[in-house]
Amino acid sequence: MADYQAPLRDMRFVLNEVFEVSKLWAQLPGLAEVVDEETASAILEEAGKVMAGTIAPLNRSGDEEGCSWTDGVVKTPAGFPAAYNTYAEGGWVGVGGSPEFGGMGMPKVIGAQVEEMVNSANLSFGLYPMLTAGACLSILNHASEELKAQYLPNMYSGVWAGSMCLTEPHAGTDLGIIRTKAEPQADGSYKISGTKIFITGGEHDLTENIIHLVLAKLPDAPAGPKGISLFLVPKVMVNADGSLGEKNTLGCGSIEHKMGIKASATCVMNFDGATGYLIGEVNKGLNAMFTMMNYERLGVGIQGLSLGERSYQNAIEYARDRIQSRAPTGPVAKDKAADPIIVHPDVRRMLLTMKALNEGGRAFSSYVAMQLDTAKYSEDKAVATRAEELVALLTPVAKAFLTDMGLETTVHGQQIFGGHGFIREWGQEQLIRDCRITQIYEGTNGIQSLDLMGRKVVGNGGSFYKHFADEIKTFIAGADANLTEFTAPLKAAVENLDELTNWVLAQAKQNPNEIGAASVEYLQVFGYTAYAYMWALMARTALAKQDQDEFYVSKLGTARFFFARLLPRTQSLTASVKAGSESLYLLDAAQF
Repeated sequence: MADYQAPLRDMRFVLNEVFEVSKLWAQLPGLAEVVDEETASAILEEAGKVMAGTIAPLNRSGDEEGCSWTDGVVKTPAGFPAAYNTYAEGGWVGVGGSPEFGGMGMPKVIGAQVEEMVNSANLSFGLYPMLTAGACLSILNHASEELKAQYLPNMYSGVWAGSMCLTEPHAGTDLGIIRTKAEPQADGSYKISGTKIFITGGEHDLTENIIHLVLAKLPDAPAGPKGISLFLVPKVMVNADGSLGEKNTLGCGSIEHKMGIKASATCVMNFDGATGYLIGEVNKGLNAMFTMMNYERLGVGIQGLSLGERSYQNAIEYARDRIQSRAPTGPVAKDKAADPIIVHPDVRRMLLTMKALNEGGRAFSSYVAMQLDTAKYSEDKAVATRAEELVALLTPVAKAFLTDMGLETTVHGQQIFGGHGFIREWGQEQLIRDCRITQIYEGTNGIQSLDLMGRKVVGNGGSFYKHFADEIKTFIAGADANLTEFTAPLKAAVENLDELTNWVLAQAKQNPNEIGAASVEYLQVFGYTAYAYMWALMARTALAKQDQDEFYVSKLGTARFFFARLLPRTQSLTASVKAGSESLYLLDAAQF
C-alpha cells in the first residue's frame, strides 16, 4: 500500500483558484476576522503532516486488531490513544468549533478538507472526532449557556468525546417509534432509560469522559416524531467546578462485529435511569438533532471521497510499477520483460474514472460546504436563505452520490491490483469494507434519494432545485467560447435534469409510488450533472493556466474524460426513471 499523502495541491486548486474562497470569507463578518488564504494554507499543510505521519500508519493495524469489549470496558487498538492525544493537542477536534469555547472557528469548507484527510488516513480513527464535532454543534446551537460553558471547552479540546444515540433495535429511520424514556426530576434534570444500538464511539479508552446526546420521549409526549426530545447524558457526571464526579448509570452492553471500520467502537448503549439534561425545547429534539445532520451527512459523503482518494493513491503507484504484457501499440518499457499496466486501455479507464470522480467529488463537497458557511455567516437574509435551501437540496446528493462513487472507486482500485487487491496485505480490500458503511449510516442512500425526490424537489414544487439549475445556466451563459467543449454537454445535462424533474413532479400528482420509484436513479442523474458543473468550473480555471504547469494539463485531460465517458451515464439512468413504477408492482409479495 502506498503511503498516504494529503492531496494539498488539488485542495488549494479547488479552494483558491476555482472558488476563490478568500473572497467569500471577506464578505462574511464571522469569518473575515479569523481566516484568510495564508492561514487556511498553513492549517491544511499541518493537518496533512499529522494525518500522514501519525494517523495513517495505524490504519491496517487497527483493522487487524479491532476494538475489544470486556465487562463493559472498550479498548481501542494499539496506538490509538496516543494518536488521539496528538490529534487533540493539535486542536483538530475543534477545528470548526466556536472560538468562544476554545474552538478554532474555521469555516466548514476548511473543516471539510481536514475531514477528508483524516478519513483517507484512517476512517475508523476519524469517526471519533467526527461524532464529537457533531455533538458539539447541537450543544452550541440548542443547549443552555450553562451547558455550553460546562461541556464545550473540554469537547473541543478533545479531553472529552461525544456520541449521538439515536437508533434503537426496532427503530432506525423511523425515529418516531423510539421507546427510550425521559422522566423529569425535581432539580430540572431527567432520568433517561432505554437501549440504543449502532452507537459510534459510545464507549472507548480515548478520553476521560464521553458526552452522549440521546433522543428520548417524556411520559406525556405526543406520538411520533413530534414527541421526541434531546438530552445531554454524560458518561461521568461533571461537578459544578468542572471536575469529574461519579459514573452515570449507563454502560456499553456490547460492541458490534462488523464488516469494516473495525477500529471504531460501534456500541450497544444501555441507559438505566441515567441523569441527563434537556437540550433545546421539549418535544423538539429532532430540530436540535437536524442542526448537525447537514454537517454530518456531508461528512459521511466526504468519507466516501476519502476512501476513493486513498484507493487511487494506492492504485496509481501499483499501476506504474506492476509489469504485465505489452501495450497494444508495441513495447513501451523495452528494457523490461513487460510494460507497466498503466499502458493498458482498461487500466487507464479505471484510473481516470477514479481520478475524475475523486476530483469532482472534492469540488462538489467543497461547494456544499461553502453554502453551509454562507447560510451560517451571511448577514444578507436573502443570500443566507438561498444558501440554506441549496444546502437542503444538495445534502442528500452529497451524502449518497459521494459514497456511491466512493465504493465504485475503491472497487476499481482493487480491480487494478488484481489478485493482490483481494488479499489483506495490500490494503485495498479494507478500503472496500470500510467504504460500504458510508452508504448505510446517517440514513441509507435509498433514504437520501427519497429525501431529495420527495422533500427537497416535489415537496417545494422544485423551487430549491431552481436555485441550482439557474446558477448553472448563468455560468453557461457567461462562459467564453473556448469553454464550449465543456459548457455544451453541461447545458444538455442540465436541460435533461430540468425535464426529468418536471416529469417526476407531474407523475407524482397522479401516483404516489412514482416518487420512490424514481428517487435513486434521479439522485444519480443529479449527481453526475452536479459533477459536470464542477468539472466545467475547474476546466475554466485550467484552460487559462495550462501553459504554466502540467497540473493544469492533467486537470483538462481528466475533465475531457469525465464529459466523454462518465456524464453519458445519465442517459440510461434517465430512461430508468421514465420507465415509471408499474414494473415494481407486477409481483405480489409471495411471488418474490
